[in-house]
Amino acid sequence: MYLKELTLNNYRNYQNIGLKFESSRIIFVGMNAQGKTNILESMFLTCTGRSHRTPRDSELIRWGEESSYVKVLVERRVGINSIEVFLSFKDKKRIKINGVTIQKLGQLMGHFNAVMFSPEDLRLVKESPSERRRYMDMEISQMKPQYFYNLQQYNRILAHRNNLLKEIVKNPDAKKMLPVFDEQLSEVGAFIIKQRYEFIESLSKIAREIHGRISSQAERLDIRYRPSIRINNSLDIGDIREEFLAALHKNRSEDIRHGSTGAGCHRDDIGFEINGADVRIFGSQGQQRTVALSLKLSDVELMYRETGEYPVLLLDDVMSELDEQRLGRLFEELGDVQVFVTATDVNSIPLPELEEFHVYQVEEGKVVKKANL
Repeated sequence: MYLKELTLNNYRNYQNIGLKFESSRIIFVGMNAQGKTNILESMFLTCTGRSHRTPRDSELIRWGEESSYVKVLVERRVGINSIEVFLSFKDKKRIKINGVTIQKLGQLMGHFNAVMFSPEDLRLVKESPSERRRYMDMEISQMKPQYFYNLQQYNRILAHRNNLLKEIVKNPDAKKMLPVFDEQLSEVGAFIIKQRYEFIESLSKIAREIHGRISSQAERLDIRYRPSIRINNSLDIGDIREEFLAALHKNRSEDIRHGSTGAGCHRDDIGFEINGADVRIFGSQGQQRTVALSLKLSDVELMYRETGEYPVLLLDDVMSELDEQRLGRLFEELGDVQVFVTATDVNSIPLPELEEFHVYQVEEGKVVKKANL
């Protein structure tokens, strides 16, 4: 997968720019707050339909403007994909793929795959389980659009069940509807749990190898899926469904008392361990960042194995966070992957990798291609 062109109109601090890329190594260089991250954000938007920084599309529209537009041309084995995203204060977000407006966000998944690594990714390790669930959902959805549809369905059923739990307090007769929602939730939830388990199992094996190389074999990284529903090693989807149903039934009285569902996919988590110790509790910030980086590099490899094409890798401000030795090993891992990097100083790229990069200077919403190094 190769990103060939990017067009921005009234996106963040950009009025109107068009960029063509003729290399698999691109670096955007400039001082802070000039718009480097905005470029990578716009690329990620065309993969998932969402920003990695904010859930509010209105924040992506340039100040004082009514609408915004992003377009990418992506070369794949099957040909060129054109993806356009239209944002407006007045209308709903519209997305076109090869000129055809899609009706559901799930139809976007898989047309352009990218893995983003940014300073915010430290939240994956340090903060709440919701960050780690969101990570799983975004990565699996890019590889398997069916997962995205099931996740949407799960969230709808969960919302209906929670509303019913609140209604039961006022109207006890409404309790007879709970088994209906329990059946629906466990059916869809079993599919999600199975997909998450298989994803983390595959990811953990790759991440262990990558992290070992980045850390000069000084650290062993283990990633573990922690579902809130008990599952056995057979991973039979019927067994998962029955365990899900049993958990809902067991927690029914407590769910009614709290007005919310206490067990299910919305309570899952991921655990990270280095040499057997919980990274979230005992890891240094450098270790936490390297774990997050190993995770994203593993995503790249796993997407390749699942789809037959490498995704584009977006590295936002990682140069200032890794020492020269780990940076060198990072670039050794990249191989044929197209990489977009942001940095305040072009010399932060370790030699000999630097000579492979095409350099774009970013300043006050303007992007200028510099002479190749």
